[in-house]
Amino acid sequence: MDPIFVLLLGIVIVFAGILLFKLHPFFTLIIAAMAVAAFTSTDMLTAYWVGEGESAEAAAKLASSSFGSRVAIAFGITCGKIGIVICMASIIGKCLLDSGAAMRIVRSILRLLGEKNAPAAMGFSGFILGIPVFFDTVFYLLIPLAKALAASTKKNYGLYVLAIIAGGSIAHSQIPPTPGPLFVAEMLNIDIGVMMMGGIVVGGIAAACGMVYAYWINKVRPIPFRDDEEGSDTAAQSWNDLKDEDLPSFWISVSPILLPLLLLSGKTVLTGMAGSVGLELPTWLNATVEWLGDKNVALTIAASLGLFTLYRAKNNQGDTVKTAMQSALASGGIVLMITCAGGAFGGMLQQSGIRSVVEQFSDATSIGLLPMAFILTALIRTVQGSATVAMITSVGILAPLALAGTLGFHPIYLAMVIGFGSKPFPWMNDSGFWVISKMSGMTEGETIINFSFMATIMATVGLIVCMIASTVWPMA
Repeated sequence: MDPIFVLLLGIVIVFAGILLFKLHPFFTLIIAAMAVAAFTSTDMLTAYWVGEGESAEAAAKLASSSFGSRVAIAFGITCGKIGIVICMASIIGKCLLDSGAAMRIVRSILRLLGEKNAPAAMGFSGFILGIPVFFDTVFYLLIPLAKALAASTKKNYGLYVLAIIAGGSIAHSQIPPTPGPLFVAEMLNIDIGVMMMGGIVVGGIAAACGMVYAYWINKVRPIPFRDDEEGSDTAAQSWNDLKDEDLPSFWISVSPILLPLLLLSGKTVLTGMAGSVGLELPTWLNATVEWLGDKNVALTIAASLGLFTLYRAKNNQGDTVKTAMQSALASGGIVLMITCAGGAFGGMLQQSGIRSVVEQFSDATSIGLLPMAFILTALIRTVQGSATVAMITSVGILAPLALAGTLGFHPIYLAMVIGFGSKPFPWMNDSGFWVISKMSGMTEGETIINFSFMATIMATVGLIVCMIASTVWPMA
């Protein structure tokens, strides 16, 4: 079957399942993966496996396997790569929230920067917390504080809200272990430490530009203070009830976030520095760095630290830790199932011969691939609403080019552009749009002018920065 038909079939199933029939993304992505697998010709499958280094005999045997088993194998491979990381990240996020560590981080940043710089503090807090915590949860956590600040200062309510969005939403699409960027990094064979560092740097630039827009729109069209939305009174009261002496210390609170960052990036930095000067690390040091720098080990250590923090904060109540873990794994399990289903879908797209189709539209050796990847991801996001599903679908189409080794730049630029492409243009079919609108009290029109426009600006800035960096410092 023609790869273009197979590609369109898969995309139509994803869109129709999610938009028209309101099916769960997990089920929709599995159906799409099976459809793509079933309609991929044996010749295409054989050519794919030969390209993967298999002998002609082995390739023919793999191509003759049932489409159901091929989907299941791709699902399992994805789970093996990112399953532990997603589950541990969910535990870290839950522990930060339940132990009060997240609140300690926010209060410490606010004290450091002062009330005058409260918007920057809100943005920075959202950025830090958005690394291990899903964006919707970050927004739920910080919106009561934005309302408390606005009630105190009698101004800048919209600015505080947008600051949270600028920091939290960028981390959600750029920095692992958030599922979207984690999945993209794994699909493109990018070291997770490199992905984290790149996401922090370029994502920070994009978030800063989003803050510029937030300051401007706050002056031109300020949002009046509103405190009558659902859940705000209860959440705000919970902030006021907690005393500083009841919260973990700042360094204990931030350690589950910083530790995996240091371990993962440390592996990349140490080996890179040693290689650049022609040195070879001692065997024992190299083994230690490799062991601690493994993403599964690093996130497990961080999750253990988070659980210990929660255990101490709740006065050694074991049931609290058990309940928190069950809740975290329940929510993280859903995300894991969706992500692995996306991995199966992407794997089947790669086997369908889609690489030849993509190469017709872009020269993989130039930066022309980056705007194409951005537009493709943005279109998928705009149509179906989910940033994570958009990233999963887009990287499934584009990964064959990166894995073929024909890029003229490091694949991290492609990964970051796919993340930025998942930002524009959030509107009524996006659950995050309604979370922001209802919790902040903004009308639909105000949410579009403030949130949707700012997200599009940040995404465009990120694309431009990646295109410039891929030319100036390709690292190929």
